[in-house]
Amino acid sequence: MEIEIATIGGYEEVGRQMTAVRAGDDVVVFDMGLNLSQVLIHDNVETEKMHSLDLIDMGAIPDDRIMSDLEGDVKAIVPTHGHLDHIGAISKLAHRYDAPVVATPFTIELVKQQVEGESKFNVGNDLVKMSAGETMSIGDSGQVELEFVHVTHSIIDAINPVLHTPEGAVVYGLDKRMDHSPVLEDPIDMKRFREIGREGEGVLCYIEDCTNAGRKGRTPSESVARRHLKDVMTSIEDYDGGIVATTFSSHISRVSSLIEFAKDIGRQPVLLGRSMEKYSGTAERLGFVDIPDDVGMYGHRKSVDRTFKRIMKEGKENYLPIVTGHQGEPRAMLTRMGRGETPYELDEGDKVIFSARVIPEPTNEGQRYQSERLLKMQGARIYDEIHVSGHLREEGHYQMLDALQPQHVIPAHQNLKGFAPYVDLAESQGYALGRDLHVTRNGNMIQLVE
Repeated sequence: MEIEIATIGGYEEVGRQMTAVRAGDDVVVFDMGLNLSQVLIHDNVETEKMHSLDLIDMGAIPDDRIMSDLEGDVKAIVPTHGHLDHIGAISKLAHRYDAPVVATPFTIELVKQQVEGESKFNVGNDLVKMSAGETMSIGDSGQVELEFVHVTHSIIDAINPVLHTPEGAVVYGLDKRMDHSPVLEDPIDMKRFREIGREGEGVLCYIEDCTNAGRKGRTPSESVARRHLKDVMTSIEDYDGGIVATTFSSHISRVSSLIEFAKDIGRQPVLLGRSMEKYSGTAERLGFVDIPDDVGMYGHRKSVDRTFKRIMKEGKENYLPIVTGHQGEPRAMLTRMGRGETPYELDEGDKVIFSARVIPEPTNEGQRYQSERLLKMQGARIYDEIHVSGHLREEGHYQMLDALQPQHVIPAHQNLKGFAPYVDLAESQGYALGRDLHVTRNGNMIQLVE
């Protein structure tokens, strides 16, 4: 059976992920993401109202025109998890394909919200839920099967999809960390990865996220970040002024820890910002997390400002606002607080907890620097980097190669500079650039089996 891979997006940057795998006449698309940095640069542009071709030219979404060169029919669009750099273009591109979107329950719900919020493109693809550990037949040949393997990342319900073909398995390895003691979910299913590496024809190809490949050691567990966060919050328990926290809205495990520790230090947690309300509300509705009834979630600007007024009236010392804005996004809550655009007044000595790292990208770094400067000018004390990454470091990459023993390896989710450490690691394990280690760019085809 012919096996061909189209590397469409995410092979020159972190963002706008999209990869297509053709097995015979059947094509499966993995991810359709947004390049968030390109959107942030155009802060005054409402991307949801733009035509898809303009968004492609702007570099915001994958240039999927290469798909016309693939000789086969798309049978499924499979996002790995609910981050926008993996699902953000589904609402803009999926309508071009007569295929269902297949994803885990939490991811499907986020895709559904994305599609409903951007009805302009009339995306009517079926949305099909499939849980980790389940499989689905692809096409009519009966020879190709899609499997979801549970992985741990900085968002719940993430998977690595595996396409089983007569020539071996194609494992799409974006995004994960090797977490054996997560806060809300099951550990990563390394047992299944080892089985896939050793059954049938083994693994034909492994496509791997290289985000942290240049960092030594292993990525710590979410339980480590939880302990760090508890230590920080306990250390400021006796402070009688304002404490504000921010983290990734989609990081439900971290948000749940913030809620719990707020109550432990005698403060009422409240979630503020559109994405905070969206992700936590969705996770609670689907039963992934149990948020106490007295924890308010407010996304609309007016309801957020009303909540800030109530906090100022009843005393900042009684509350922990958990807000958007960890990257210094211009319209996020924390940025507005730093600019003095909310009823919440920061005073000398007030604490701001960043339970997130700056995404290493110039736009984010500049905006985060500006946000922190504004907060400090109002007297805020910054507690930074209370976080663990959602991506594998060097030892995790080594373990995955050892578990899967793939015939071919394709680095992804980075630029050329970001690929370099992974190439070094793969070469140390016997792979050779140009033979079975394929460094590629957006818009390329790789023929694995002719």
